[in-house]
Amino acid sequence: MKIYVTYCSGQKNDALKDTGIEVTPDVLYTSKQRIQPFMRTCKQQGVRWAIFSDLYGLWLPEEKHVWYEKSPDDVSEAEFQMLLRNFDDNLSAYNEICFYRPSSVLFHSLYKRLIKETKHRKRIKIISSICEIG
Repeated sequence: MKIYVTYCSGQKNDALKDTGIEVTPDVLYTSKQRIQPFMRTCKQQGVRWAIFSDLYGLWLPEEKHVWYEKSPDDVSEAEFQMLLRNFDDNLSAYNEICFYRPSSVLFHSLYKRLIKETKHRKRIKIISSICEIG
């Protein structure tokens, strides 16, 4: 099985802030430059996808969470270890993991470290173009 993953975005649907309403990632994240095209393409191609959240870890499209604000700069070592375990556990069923990271966008050191330290690192393929989804 294959899954496509990208990292979260600071651009979120602010109408949900402080409401306590749980939503799926495609409703929360609003970045039109990277994350919305990623999710839209995955849906159009009928592929499995997820968002790596700095707070929730791997966020699958059918899961719901509340609006949050968490910068990768603010992830503590203990939180990173929890996120890494979550990433490892949730991706165990996939033999191919395609991590979408556009080359034109800065890639935070947290995500570099995640990819380097995951037990699935040999199964991760970095893709830099939306055209590679499918």
